[in-house]
Amino acid sequence: MLKRILIVDDEPAIRDMVAFALRRGEYDPVHAGDARQAQNAIAERVPDLILLDWMLPGTSGLELARRWRREALTRDIPIIMLTARGEENDRVGGLEAGVDDYVVKPFSARELLARIRAVLRRNRQEDEDGNVTVGNLRIDGAAHRVYCNDTPVPIGPTEYRLLYFFMTHPDRVYSRSQLLDHVWGGSVYVEERTIDVHIRRLRKTLEPFAAQEMVQTVRGAGYRFSAAA
Repeated sequence: MLKRILIVDDEPAIRDMVAFALRRGEYDPVHAGDARQAQNAIAERVPDLILLDWMLPGTSGLELARRWRREALTRDIPIIMLTARGEENDRVGGLEAGVDDYVVKPFSARELLARIRAVLRRNRQEDEDGNVTVGNLRIDGAAHRVYCNDTPVPIGPTEYRLLYFFMTHPDRVYSRSQLLDHVWGGSVYVEERTIDVHIRRLRKTLEPFAAQEMVQTVRGAGYRFSAAA
């Protein structure tokens, strides 16, 4: 079965252009022009990836991304933001809202397909993970779930990959470039600034469980994960 990709954009010409590229890339595109249509499409069949425009009528793409990251049905769906807003603050804002990648308009079909493949490839790796425990945190790799003292921890797909790597390599310091290589696979499409954004999101995820201090900043060197204070 072809992987289904939901295109959420209020411009029909953009949706048609992207859908054409997706079909050529052997994906199954589904269209949505606003938040309501997107929700209906997800209810019909959960997509393998969402291409989300920032500027939408009624509810912005940024708000949709935040909503989907809070809901169990959509929490693990990779999201690539499509937008004309290319400033660093905008990219960081999108990442902090929970998107996995960011493509600035205008973009080529070749670039878009390459980014889709990279994001889907990273997510496939999650299914191969095993079980690991550090302190009060436990990852059930087969179920793709994180627990703290047996309480489920809601977590997004990118933070899951980052946490899994940290927990399987505890008490070692990794630079941003090393984390990019190990967690993102050395993708040329990911910037080092991305690491800082996802570190903040991972800490925010762990904060309700009093586990955020396990993600430690080592000044001038990078980051370390440790159950020790």
